[in-house]
Parts: sequence; C-alpha cells; structure tokens
Amino acid sequence: MISRSLKPAVTRLITPVASAALRIGITPNGVTWVGAIGVIASALIFYPRGDFFLGTAVIAVFALSDLFDGTMARISKAGASKWGSFLDSTIDRITDSSILLGLAVYLINKDDRLSTVVLVTLVTGLLVPYIRAKAESFAIECTGGIAERTERLIIAMSAIALEGLHVPFVLAIGMWLLAVLGSITVVQRMLIVRRALHA
Repeated sequence: MISRSLKPAVTRLITPVASAALRIGITPNGVTWVGAIGVIASALIFYPRGDFFLGTAVIAVFALSDLFDGTMARISKAGASKWGSFLDSTIDRITDSSILLGLAVYLINKDDRLSTVVLVTLVTGLLVPYIRAKAESFAIECTGGIAERTERLIIAMSAIALEGLHVPFVLAIGMWLLAVLGSITVVQRMLIVRRALHA
C-alpha cells in the first residue's frame, strides 16, 4: 500500500542518481550485492549485541540500494534481465530474514519469550512472497494484503530502532503487530488464490 503510493515520487527523485551510476559503469546487480552484504552483515553484527539504534541506522543506509537497483534496471538494458529480477527478489527475502534473525538471536540469548513472536514474523515474512510467486506460476496476480514488504520492513525497523532508544514496550508492540499483520496477509493472499482457482 505505502510502496504503491510513494514509489512514483521516489523513482523520480532517484532517477538522476541511478542514471549517473550507470554512466560510470555501476551495474544494478552490483548495487544489489553491495546492499545485501551490508544489510546482512549489519543485522547479524549489531542486533545480536543489542546495538539496535546504530544497527538500524547502518541497515537503513545499505537498504537504500533496494531503491536504486530497480530504477537502474528499468532505465538500462538490464531491465529485461530475468536473472536480475530473480536475484533482487531472492536477496530481498534473505535481507529481510537477516534483520529478524539478528533480533531473534539477541532475544533468545536473553531468554526473552518475545523471540517466539519474532520467529512467527520471520515465517510469515517468507510465506507472503512465496504465495505470490506460487500464484504467479498459476498465472494468478496476487499482490494484495494488508501488509506488504514495505509496510512490514518499516514497522520492524522502526520498532527495533526505538527499542534502541529505550522507548518502553515498543519492540513488543511492533513484533506482535508484525506477527498479526503478517498472518492476516498470508490468509488474504491464500483467499485471493482460492477465489481465482475456483472462478
């Protein structure tokens, strides 16, 4: 929902930078890899130590690559690359999972029962795109749901960053919200596929 409304404005803003990067020889896949390695390393180094605010700030910088690689692909010949699209989608799953995994490691080490909720958000976060991909293999468009990737990522990183600033209960609220919204989105997408198959 958020991504669909903001994407056109963001694309217009970063297109000049993306074009400049292409002119000096930077490739969309190269940007994807740098961003992915940065996010994964940051999440698995900072979060297990409890450095939530700093970790989120560093992750946010590397996560910007996700905006640039898609724009670069669209304005270059790489836009037609099925490999580039597959790589970007796969790495999105890995980076999103690494953020929750780093948090889960911290909570498990602290023997915090909230780790179970984080693991639920991790599973639903993988199921939402899987259902879409499986639906598309049946030629069914399945992009609906109350919380798509952008919404889930904003909630997760905001809650973690605010926890780093010692805001009371914000991490628990954020993770429970993610678990509920993720579960609802899974059910919504399953119903979309069911209706399409029975139409």
